[in-house]
Amino acid sequence: MAILRVENPPNPWASSFVEYLGEAPRASLEVFEDETREILSRNESPDVPFRWSVNPYRGCYHGCAYCYARPSHEYLGFGSGTDFERKIVVKRKAPGLLRRAFERPSWKGELIAFSGDTDCYQPLEASLELTKRCLEVCLEYRNPIGVVTKSALVERDADLLGRISREASCSVMFSIPFLDEESARAIESYAPSPRLRLRAMKAVHDAGVEVGVLIAPVIPGLSDREIPAVLKAAREAGATRAGIVALRLPGNVEGVFLGRLRQAMPDRAKRVEARIREMRGGRLYDPRFGSRMRGQGKYWAGIESVFEVWRRKLGYDDAPSEPAPATFRRPGVKGQTYLPFAAEN
Repeated sequence: MAILRVENPPNPWASSFVEYLGEAPRASLEVFEDETREILSRNESPDVPFRWSVNPYRGCYHGCAYCYARPSHEYLGFGSGTDFERKIVVKRKAPGLLRRAFERPSWKGELIAFSGDTDCYQPLEASLELTKRCLEVCLEYRNPIGVVTKSALVERDADLLGRISREASCSVMFSIPFLDEESARAIESYAPSPRLRLRAMKAVHDAGVEVGVLIAPVIPGLSDREIPAVLKAAREAGATRAGIVALRLPGNVEGVFLGRLRQAMPDRAKRVEARIREMRGGRLYDPRFGSRMRGQGKYWAGIESVFEVWRRKLGYDDAPSEPAPATFRRPGVKGQTYLPFAAEN
């Protein structure tokens, strides 16, 4: 494995920028503590299907070149390049903060997404167990959850997730843009291999949890050709739901992604960039709600058509997911079950 060197695009919120003369120093893992007083993040975007999320970690060791969360690291005074991958911020008080939130009278038991930003099962979770402890709180209060991850570490919590599924509601969506190991290693440099993700998917499914696959992101000219194979492999591992999300390159993600692509796949880089522009009306990114998660034009229409044909052929569910059931209750209070907030309005 190549040595990871410090390389960050200029931070638009910083007053200065460090540019190394000569070889940059090696980037080693640094862990910082977040003393936030709240753990529930409220989503205002109409593009995602949840209102609340829990993010125990900021930054992500997986180092996926396309990660849309990279610019969020710049708000902390870090870079969106190697800083995002090796300066990881942890919320050690997350389980206690979640318990406190559940005890507030205003909390009605809405579904919580793990995570809406960076992966809640990245490598530090193996030792810190912040996500696991938050899930234990959700089980105690019977609060519905949804998990999105590309980590095989979720297999560790298969039994816990199964209990939440039986007591409340739980689904786990696995992000698998590639099946080809070489492509995955080039673009998702430190994430578990697709093979390991599929093994974890089967284990979580076998524990009684609804599992699905997100081909996210679809990289036109690179990963779109693998859509049928990904859907087939995921179906065999127990997936009943599937979705696709177009590659999006907000802020400095554009430079990180294109730089990695040109370095790792110089023979494909120009074609991929051309296809991205083709599905974005000549641009590399469209920030508008309703457009940023999907493409436009004939090429993207072809991608959606291939996905839909294979989704139906393999027997994935057609109907949208059911709303989370009203299972929330505070421990020790008999008969106390709350309707979800959306159902009250």
